[in-house]
Amino acid sequence: MIDLIRRITKWTNKTDPQKIAATLTGLREMMIANVQATFPEIVAMETQVKQVLDGEGVSVIDYPFYLSFARELWAKQRAGLSGDSLAIEAQTLIQKWVARGLAQPVLEVIRTQVFNISPIGP
Repeated sequence: MIDLIRRITKWTNKTDPQKIAATLTGLREMMIANVQATFPEIVAMETQVKQVLDGEGVSVIDYPFYLSFARELWAKQRAGLSGDSLAIEAQTLIQKWVARGLAQPVLEVIRTQVFNISPIGP
């Protein structure tokens, strides 16, 4: 019972609106700077992906799924992965999205043309 009370107390304390407001006030400038630096990169990447999708004849209704793949790949690249490690992660993501119904050739074009990631060697 003590564990339950302690959990409820901790949750209540960390969700106090005044405490949250103070925390966000302290972080706001850094958060704004991060958004201003990151969003142009995301928009540029998504624009390139959409151009690939247009060129490959992908139906507009499928764009969100391909964009999700691209965002995942972008996040891995942004996290500092490169070389073979990034290529392996890209292949893993391709397999994941193929299993969800996307076209492997289109995903591979996105990987190569938008992210400049080479396929994994034989």
